[in-house]
Amino acid sequence: MIKFSIVITTYNRIEDLKITLISLGNLFQRNDVELIICDDASTDGTQVFLKKNYNNHVLLFNNKGKGLIHNRNILNNKAKGLYIISLDDDACFLSKNVLEEIESCFINYPNCGVQNLRIFWSSNEPKLQLSKNKICKSKSFVGCGHVWRKLAWNSIANYPDWFVFYGEENFASYQLIKTVWSVYYNPNILIHHRVNIRARKKDNDYIIRSRRSFRAGWYLYFLFYPLKEIPRRLAYTLWQQIKIKTFKGDFKATIGVFQALFDVLYNFPKLVKNANRLTIKEFKEYQNLPSTKIYWKPEKKI
Repeated sequence: MIKFSIVITTYNRIEDLKITLISLGNLFQRNDVELIICDDASTDGTQVFLKKNYNNHVLLFNNKGKGLIHNRNILNNKAKGLYIISLDDDACFLSKNVLEEIESCFINYPNCGVQNLRIFWSSNEPKLQLSKNKICKSKSFVGCGHVWRKLAWNSIANYPDWFVFYGEENFASYQLIKTVWSVYYNPNILIHHRVNIRARKKDNDYIIRSRRSFRAGWYLYFLFYPLKEIPRRLAYTLWQQIKIKTFKGDFKATIGVFQALFDVLYNFPKLVKNANRLTIKEFKEYQNLPSTKIYWKPEKKI
């Protein structure tokens, strides 16, 4: 019986993927674990590498790029396990007894639909790895390291693949508010996301990342927020981006902001058609949840 499904989508990051897969070797060799990898039409030899070294696992290859969110839908729907462990191709576990900790959390919290794991973002591993944090409810989760209960995934609509990148986690979290399921932060499992956040501003895709990040937030307003909340929040976030980005000389991000506004206007009919607004009660319930813990920083004293 498959209990755990480890799912990874990748694109042109063969060296990162190699590190991640080596780190997971002891997990997906178990009889109750399956590994499913989706390659999004990489051109760096990833497909050849996977066929040669991991052909005894489930490999999915796109002939052309479909986008991260599309691939996550495919992976989650194909997963046979009770629990779906979603990792980025540049992330790996640092904790021991990962599978046991995941199962324990789901058993001890029967209404837990998704576990948001503790994530350290840096090129280097943290020197301190323990945490004082406790398991608790959370507004949402982080894409690079989380675990779905398959039953909870099946209870809501798929991620919106037309978002392409960013926003799918909050999309799912808003839907979960309308069900019996909740998101829980599980700090007992530490993930190392091997990313240099500051260096990303120099990457060629910084503008498009900014664009997709801003528009995803605004898409979610129109899809889920009570109507009276939208104008004020939209105006506030737009002003904050101008003040924080434009006035401080981050013109790449500024371009992304205005491109995102165009995307909202272009997709407005789709936003209206797919709206699934929270009631005032549901909205207040969501707002009162603890904020999503995205970045973890090591405490100096444990």
